Amino acid sequence: MKHFLFVALALVCIGSAISVVVMKRGVDAQHESDAGTIADYSNQLATAQVQIAFCRGTMLTLSNRLDESRSESLTISNHLLQSESAIARAAEQITNLMQRVADAESENAILGQRVVALTNQLAVIMEQGASTGTNLDRANKDYALLENRLRRDVAERVVTERKFYNIAALETQLDRLKTYPGGDITAESIYAGLDLEVTSNGVHVIAPN
Repeated sequence: MKHFLFVALALVCIGSAISVVVMKRGVDAQHESDAGTIADYSNQLATAQVQIAFCRGTMLTLSNRLDESRSESLTISNHLLQSESAIARAAEQITNLMQRVADAESENAILGQRVVALTNQLAVIMEQGASTGTNLDRANKDYALLENRLRRDVAERVVTERKFYNIAALETQLDRLKTYPGGDITAESIYAGLDLEVTSNGVHVIAPN
């Protein structure tokens, strides 16, 4: 009986030992599995940390780029405002230039009318000058004729005066006047046919036709 108990106890001890060994192996395997899982999780965590660091770097880069984009956008906006202001000034200058061009065209039209008027006046003046030249030539010719007539009249007067101071010629003229059929001698009859005009103020030479 004791032998049976000893065997049973030995079997129980052996079973317990086997169970312990099996459990230890199971625990070790679980430990190894947990360690592998932990290592895997640790690796994943490290990878995640690296990715997070990379993402942070990317986000920082993107943030910097966003700041640069905002700065560039602000610069472009300022340039746009300056361009709009410059365009507005240019439009105002163009409007002023167009107004000046319109004023210049109006002045040119007025000047053109004045030039036409002055041209017409010049033509009239030239025509008048030509007419005046013609009249002057005619006056010079008339003056030459009057001068010749005056010289002739002066010569005739000198001849008459010489005859008047010639006693024989004077007596002959007196005898002729006594028998003159025309009656009394008047100033009009004396100057008749001599291109002279006799008035109370004197005698005026009439220009020949």
